[in-house]
Parts: sequence; C-alpha cells; structure tokens
Amino acid sequence: MSRKSIVTGILSYGMSGRVFHAPFIHQKTRFELRGIVERHEKRAKERYPTIISYNTVDELLSDDRVELVIVNTPNDTHMDYASKALKAGKHILVEKPFAPSSNEARKLFDLGKEVGKHVMVFQNRRWDSDFKLVKRVVEREILGELIELHVRFDRYRPQKSVKTFKERKIPGSGVLYDLGPHLLDQVISLFGKPERSLKIISTHRPDSEVDDFATLVLSYPKGFTVFIHASLLVANPLPAYVLHGAKGSFQKVRADVQEDQLQGGISPKDPTYGIEPPGKEGLITLMKPNGDREMRYREALKGDYNGLFNAVYAQIRKNEPFPVKQEEVLWQMEILEQPAWNG
Repeated sequence: MSRKSIVTGILSYGMSGRVFHAPFIHQKTRFELRGIVERHEKRAKERYPTIISYNTVDELLSDDRVELVIVNTPNDTHMDYASKALKAGKHILVEKPFAPSSNEARKLFDLGKEVGKHVMVFQNRRWDSDFKLVKRVVEREILGELIELHVRFDRYRPQKSVKTFKERKIPGSGVLYDLGPHLLDQVISLFGKPERSLKIISTHRPDSEVDDFATLVLSYPKGFTVFIHASLLVANPLPAYVLHGAKGSFQKVRADVQEDQLQGGISPKDPTYGIEPPGKEGLITLMKPNGDREMRYREALKGDYNGLFNAVYAQIRKNEPFPVKQEEVLWQMEILEQPAWNG
C-alpha cells in the first residue's frame, strides 16, 4: 500500500485552523497541505505561500487532489459540510462537537461506510500532557480500587464570545457542548461507557442565551463515580484532575502548554514543544499501613498532538483503527443530549 503524503484541505483558518491543524498538516512528512478556505482575508496564504486559498467550501471539495478534509467550521455547520465532503469522496476529520445529536452522528458514520471513506473525530485532548499523566496513574493502578474522579475545565470569561455560534441558542452551543466533549472523551477513553449519567446545566452571565455552567455525573461499576465540570465563571480554578482510590489520592492542575506554544508560533517539531514548566507536577498521596502519608510529585509526560495526526495517517494509509472509536463518540453524544436535571 502506498505511504505517500495525504493531500489535505482545511475548511477554515480561524483559531483552530491556524493553531490546531495547519502547523501539523504542513510538516510535509505524512501530509501535504493543499489549501484552506478563506472567504475574506487571505491570512493562510501569507503564512503558507504555496497553498491554495479557496474562496468557498465547494471549491475545496471540487479539488480532486484533496483526499482528507478537516471540518473545523462553526458547530452548527459540521453535519452539512461533513456530509458534503463524504459525498465528494473525501475522508473527514471533524472537530468537536462532532454533530448536534447522536442520531445525526450515526448518519455521518453510516454515510462514511456507504461511500467507503473514513470518518474521524478530532479529540486532541487525549494527547494533553496533564491527561497523559492521569492515564498513567489509572493504568498502573497506583491508587488501588478507584472511588471518585473529578475532571474540571474552569475559565473566567463573563463576556460573550466573539464566536457568535457559541452564544446563540442553537444545537451544539453552550459550554457543555464546547468543553464537555473534551472531558467526556478523556473519561470514556479510560473507563468506557458509564452505567448511568446525570446532566446539570445553568446560565449565569447577563443576557446569555446558552449555558455557561455544566456538570455531568457518570456512574460506573463498583460505585466508581466521575464528576465532570465546566464553567465560564471560575475566578480561582481548582485542580483539573482529582482522583481518589482506596490506597491514596492524585491531583493535577491543567498545565498543558501546546495551545499557548502554537499560538506563539512554536513549531510542533521544536524540542521544547509540549513540555510543562516546573511547578505544575502532579501530586500522588499514598497511605502507608502505619497511617503515615507518602507524598510523591510526578512530572507530566510530553504533550503531543502529533499523536492524533499519526493516528489519522495510520487510519487512511495503513487501515489501522483510529483511537477515537465511533461507539465512544456516540456514547458521548448520548450523554450530552440527555435531558438536564432540574431538581
């Protein structure tokens, strides 16, 4: 089977296209960045002079050389553009939230099978440095039988986002659909589908049309419970991960540096890329038989979104399973779309 670079087009050069996609696709080892849709300002063309700056999505989809399309447009357009890309004979990598509902997600997966193209979901937070340390603690069973996990994504953003699609009351808007998919995907990748779940959402910012606070409670076998929290009104963030087990506890602040580094122009090939600064280590506290506490600090593993793009390449060129499984995406959508508890 050919191992040639995958010719790729990106549907938008907003923050995600500029930060999370183009720097990885442009590395010219596994991918070839063919072009980016830019309806107005041609900023991508300035940064990458050899690419095509398409004026419309249809122009990109009509390019026979493009094999892979990255759907990184506003949430409410994912379903339409992803469907068009598949029908145009392209593989697709779609940002979160993948679709407005589990029913529409199934339709996209089914369409991919019908046309013989791969449908992949962009869940880059599996490759965050802080989460990779959480995963190691869980897999090595350092804390014994697990009792509870708290996962948080706290921000303080009282003003409405300039991205209006996030603030309008439409499918896929609000903090639950913005940050919830990241956190749910991390939890599901570790523990699978929960037996039961509960959703709580509320709105606190003045004149906001969408939720800016969300909590999910997931129940697993043997009483293990996961609490997922996302909020836009937290002035003093708590640790992003707190895990308690029968033998001890673990906590870790959110400290992955990749987004900030990419925003600052650091290349994914830079040797400092993805390495957390000192002072952000995870803390493991273990109880000894005599009742004393043993405290250990653990450095996070290197964060590296290249892992996701390696997986995209392996799926398309080698037909290796993509780590973000379709059933996991459907479980995520079903949890997100369940009715909210109102007391």
